[in-house]
Amino acid sequence: MVAQKITIEPVTRIEGHAKITIRMNDDGKVDHAYLHINEFRGFEKFCEGRMVFEMPSITQRICGICPVSHHLAAAKAGDNVMGVKPPRPASLLRDLMHMGQIIQSHGMHFFELAGPDLLLGFDADPAIRNVVGIIQTSPDVAVKAVNLRKYGQEIIRMVSGRRIHPVFAIPGGVNKALHSADRDSILAGLDESIATTQLGLQVMKDWAEKNREDINKFGVFPTGYMSTVTPDDALELYDGDLRLLDNQGKLLERFPSSKYLDYIAEHVESWSYLKFPYYKKLGWPKGVYRVGPLGRLNAVEKINTPLANEEHKVFKSLNGGLPVENTLYFHYARLIETLFALERVRILLDDPDILSTEIQNNNYNFQGEGVGVVEAPRGTLIHHYWAKESGQLERVNLIVATGHNNYAMCEAVDRVAKTYITGPDITEGQLNRVEAAVRAHDPCLSCSTHAIGQMPMVIDVVDMQENLIKTIQRG
Repeated sequence: MVAQKITIEPVTRIEGHAKITIRMNDDGKVDHAYLHINEFRGFEKFCEGRMVFEMPSITQRICGICPVSHHLAAAKAGDNVMGVKPPRPASLLRDLMHMGQIIQSHGMHFFELAGPDLLLGFDADPAIRNVVGIIQTSPDVAVKAVNLRKYGQEIIRMVSGRRIHPVFAIPGGVNKALHSADRDSILAGLDESIATTQLGLQVMKDWAEKNREDINKFGVFPTGYMSTVTPDDALELYDGDLRLLDNQGKLLERFPSSKYLDYIAEHVESWSYLKFPYYKKLGWPKGVYRVGPLGRLNAVEKINTPLANEEHKVFKSLNGGLPVENTLYFHYARLIETLFALERVRILLDDPDILSTEIQNNNYNFQGEGVGVVEAPRGTLIHHYWAKESGQLERVNLIVATGHNNYAMCEAVDRVAKTYITGPDITEGQLNRVEAAVRAHDPCLSCSTHAIGQMPMVIDVVDMQENLIKTIQRG
């Protein structure tokens, strides 16, 4: 047998562009599988020279799926650059909008992106293994799923005035108060959305029970785990210190998010534009960790809402109290977080300050540097700005959620390929499982790609028979 290379391009049902190359050896087995992030954005560089007040509007254009996360991280970084603390009602409103982001993003991923694999099967005909197939086979579930995402988007709209790319959070607060009619409208749809999320949880648990063998061999490997937490180490998605655990669940660090550079460094590989963050004290690659739903539920001790906390107890028991390492349990964790976000919406709306008009603090005390961190749907999102006294930015650093999970995605792709692909006859379903290893992380590749120094470029010139004539390389 002749060794071969299999290319999957593009990886489907994710946000952004990527490809996978699988290199087979002479025995028909996988030698190694690579995930290539071949999309370049470069927001860090072209944000230099912009004003700090512009960043909540500029950086959310990185992504149309999670713009609220960038909007809020930029506003929080702006708070710190300008040395101003938003009034409590403004922080509540930011948090509420963020919960809308979590609900709409997580709901869409589970039902529309991951759902076709779970509800229709990894080996289903790709012509129907998509959202249309879900509509055809489970129309009631499909309608509920669409309404769940719509509910999250409506929270964003009612809070900020726009479903996508809001103009709302500013350094020092927000620019729009919540109307009582909008509060009542959000509350009216809450119970239905909780019921849909609980339906999703039952779907996931039923699937897991029937597919235990797959779960236990599909991209299972140890890493560290990181999340922001409350003072009592509970799940926190808008604010808080960062908590980092090792692969045995032992606490490695707990530190203010503004000090992230003391603990996190970034590794670079030539075959990807996406950097690889790791914990400095353990070095590369021993210090790699996971973020996002699986990372967060491993990193926290509890959830401070009753329904989600009961599910979290079940989650924590899956590996005998040790961190849950199974890639496919990202989907379970994602639904638990959706349930938390919905319960959090009720808590926020019941707070008397949510309707307050005290929403801006303009008493600036310029600091020149600021870090803003939120837990985006896909994990810990870090915005770091350095500014002149005029407010013009001199330097920008972004570590985006998907970047933290880069090692985990690459490792999952390699392990799943080696587990399921055994030539010479390779099926489409086997290749779909490799894609699903990426899909489980719900990557946002538009958000996450940057470059260090000059952007490398390679141009291959080939003839009509695809024989290489010349290679032109820069960088």
